[in-house]
Amino acid sequence: MPAALGADPELIGHPRHSGSGIAHVHLRAAALAADVKLNVAHARDSSAGQAAQAKGDGQTGPESRLTIPAIVLAAGKSTRMGRPKATLPLAGGTFLSRIVRTFHDAGIADVVVVVGHQAHEITAAWPQAGVAARFVLNPDYESGQFSSLMKGLDAVDAPGVAGTLVTLVDVPLVTPDTVRAVLDRYLETHAPVVRPTRGSEHGHPVLIDRSLFEALRGADPRVGAKAIVRAHASREGDLEVADAGAFVDVDTMEEYQRLIADEAANP
Repeated sequence: MPAALGADPELIGHPRHSGSGIAHVHLRAAALAADVKLNVAHARDSSAGQAAQAKGDGQTGPESRLTIPAIVLAAGKSTRMGRPKATLPLAGGTFLSRIVRTFHDAGIADVVVVVGHQAHEITAAWPQAGVAARFVLNPDYESGQFSSLMKGLDAVDAPGVAGTLVTLVDVPLVTPDTVRAVLDRYLETHAPVVRPTRGSEHGHPVLIDRSLFEALRGADPRVGAKAIVRAHASREGDLEVADAGAFVDVDTMEEYQRLIADEAANP
């Protein structure tokens, strides 16, 4: 992956350690059921499962399963790109379909996509993706990325939800293995923030525990989620990964063209 494709979106940066109504659009491939039910991802808590097996019953109880949905922020104007990043072609699909499929491949069934600018263009093209997602409209997208995170948070927050994964539509190359590794680290440590790291960088997706939801809602919109994430980052939650795609975001057409050229050269 070209080194020039590093960046610093709202939830990406350098690790620091210290101690309105929602419009839902449920879309799937046309061949799938039109009445799409809420899919909820369950990440298995292996330690609880092992404990149940140790008791000899061979079963895992409800406490051994955690509900962890995912939020994809795709509401921005993509001014430097000149068109919605969500619809940019990439390896047989688009940025957005690749991200959603990655979450599904990692076992996350409930993926919420927050849209705003050119929302109709994004949702109209989605049935061709062949993968399920929930779309949430943020009419206030021009106020900044944080407003989209709040819409996504409201959409996924429900009884039984242990936390949520968050990523940007700008970051399409993260692998399912990285998502699974983030989930595993959370299940092992229950750290309030879990994120992929590479040296001094950290990337996506970021897993935020439910205990921080209210802190996020009370955060200064001018600062966004950064302060909350940084204040609750920890050595236990920072996960060193070799996946370059977790740290690459694409903001301009030049970066996109380099990404396409690199994928063509390294299929």
